[in-house]
Amino acid sequence: MKGTNILMKLRHLAIIAAVGSLGLAACGSDAEEGTPSSEAAAASDAAATVPAGADFNTADVEFAQGMIPHHEQAIEMADIALDPTVEAGQQVRDLATQIKGAQDPEIELMTGWLTAWGQPMQMDTSEGHEMSTMDGMMTAEEMDSLGTMKSAEFDTMWMETMTRHHEGAIAMAETEKASGANPEAVAVADQIIAAQQAEIAEMQALLGA
Repeated sequence: MKGTNILMKLRHLAIIAAVGSLGLAACGSDAEEGTPSSEAAAASDAAATVPAGADFNTADVEFAQGMIPHHEQAIEMADIALDPTVEAGQQVRDLATQIKGAQDPEIELMTGWLTAWGQPMQMDTSEGHEMSTMDGMMTAEEMDSLGTMKSAEFDTMWMETMTRHHEGAIAMAETEKASGANPEAVAVADQIIAAQQAEIAEMQALLGA
């Protein structure tokens, strides 16, 4: 009789243990289902780097991404004009110095925007955006040709191509003014338009246009 009671108690304990392990397994399963995947965690971390209510839009980003290389080419053109071997005239050298002085800080400013906005420095070219097709950009052949000229011939080509380059920058800035959301970016676009229109007028006067 005692043996039978002991056996029944052991069976009862075994049933309790089995039920307990099933409960633990179920809890474990629930915990696993509630644990975010590494991809979800990474996405959450990425989202946390973008400020809530960021005051910029796609037009602002594309303005900065496009204007940085546009300015970089203008500075490269200015450096060519400042190379003594091309024998540029004093008025062209003065313009080149002025362009570098204005556009270097703007490149730094726009680079800072893209960094703060968590955006890439280069425009996505998968949708047909190419740096070489931006308004006013010179081709590699034109840049090479510019470097082979001297004196008055150089001055003429430099001012003609820089005028075209400035007109392209003004068109890009007008787009930013029309579509941009960031007040600082829109203000810089306004500044670019005013400065480059004045430089175009000066170059046209020198060219006798």
